[in-house]
Amino acid sequence: MIAVEVVDTPELGDRSYVAHDGETAVIVDPQRDIDRMETLLATRGLRCAFVAETHLHNDYVSGGLELARRTGATYLLSAAEGLPFEHRAVADGDELTSGRVHVRVVATPGHTFDHVAYVVDDGEAPAVFTGGALLYGSVGRTDLLGDAHTEELARLQFRSARRLAELLADDVPVYPTHGFGSFCSSGNVAVTAASTMGAERVRNDALAAVDEDVFVARLIAGLTAYPAYYAHMAPLNRRGPAPVDLSPARRVDPGELRRRIGAGEWIVDLRAGAAFAHAHLAGTISCALDISFSTYLGWLIPWGAPLTLIGETQGDVAAAQRQLVRIGIDRPAGAAVGTIRALAAGDELRSYPVAGFAELQATPDLALLDVRRGEERRAGCLPGSFHVPIDELLARLDELPDGRLAVHCASGYRAAIAASLLDRIGRDVVLVDDDWTNATVPVSPAR
Repeated sequence: MIAVEVVDTPELGDRSYVAHDGETAVIVDPQRDIDRMETLLATRGLRCAFVAETHLHNDYVSGGLELARRTGATYLLSAAEGLPFEHRAVADGDELTSGRVHVRVVATPGHTFDHVAYVVDDGEAPAVFTGGALLYGSVGRTDLLGDAHTEELARLQFRSARRLAELLADDVPVYPTHGFGSFCSSGNVAVTAASTMGAERVRNDALAAVDEDVFVARLIAGLTAYPAYYAHMAPLNRRGPAPVDLSPARRVDPGELRRRIGAGEWIVDLRAGAAFAHAHLAGTISCALDISFSTYLGWLIPWGAPLTLIGETQGDVAAAQRQLVRIGIDRPAGAAVGTIRALAAGDELRSYPVAGFAELQATPDLALLDVRRGEERRAGCLPGSFHVPIDELLARLDELPDGRLAVHCASGYRAAIAASLLDRIGRDVVLVDDDWTNATVPVSPAR
């Protein structure tokens, strides 16, 4: 059986794969920071024969073009895409072989019109790499190309999943790209590390549905908001992404930091949200270096705006840069490294209170602001709270009530970002840095 190495990118909820026979490898859907794949190839002593993309990605910038160039591999993409850079255009039924590794292309439109899957074997039992066509428990979302195509793509998605189920035996391992937290997922994604076609026949939304119409109606009804930066990913991938530059960002001293804050630029503090609340530079924004960092920063920052990072260590800044290049934010305008008091250089630091849900009962004069997504709020909310999803906050500031605002989400992460954005414009805020399961105040379904 073909060996499969998983290269996980939990920050975006995606996986890339290195499938090999011990000598020759196929790399499927590589992320932009290809040094991880190169290290794996070197460690295993593998030659990369093919770099295969299942589709033009909407949630990250691909590293496939540069990886193929650096390894000398053949770069496989759907012929229907008509891409301008060097690659091997593949179509349904195409077969390619290098050494003992054999690749068969299966057209699987749905997540995108030109999506393909790859069935890979080494002369023995195969594995299938399904991209966004078949996830664990569900399928990729079908609305990323616009509302006009959503239903058509959903119907294609249903048929593609059924086709894969007809082509492949129960024991074939399934390796999707999305479905591990990615907003490219839809439906009832299963939380599991691995799956087979047999398991998917039983539980997958597209395979267990009574018929196509039922599946399509459920899929479309369940589609939710996705990050704004997605609009820029496919165009970048279509042009052919440039190599990444992960060299250290230019250091910014306190004087330059103060000038950039005064100019209204995005100065992002990578510390935890509670630490930011206790002491921060006026005019800066909290976006903690966490698993959700690039998703929410990329969602909120005006595309192309100058970005300066504040980190306690150079390692923090480097980790942030790695996350950002995956979504096309290639070079920050600069970075300030050190303790927040050192970077303040004598200027007064700002702060605002941090509370838990239980403490809200003791302060009845607070207005409560819920920045969770709509589907989260519909499952339950705090009575009397105001609701503005974090991705809509900057456009709806004039709808917020006057007075002090206690800002909450489901874990405190998004609330910390939102509280900092409100503090930045002079609002009086309290950060609710707490898990929603601790909301001991009355909770009711949203209307």
